[in-house]
Amino acid sequence: MGELLLGAFALMLVFEGLLPFLSPALWRSVFARAMQLTDGQIRFVGLASMAIGLLLLLVWR
Repeated sequence: MGELLLGAFALMLVFEGLLPFLSPALWRSVFARAMQLTDGQIRFVGLASMAIGLLLLLVWR
């Protein structure tokens, strides 16, 4: 069960990272607090989230 939850968490991180990486303007409009961040910072958050998710998937598999 723990491995399944880790896999689900990893996939969640990948999917959560897609929107800020691909479309920082849309992500910024959804999350008003992110308005203070630059596009580069938002892209970094998205990239980091996807990388962590992919690493977790590799560990899980």
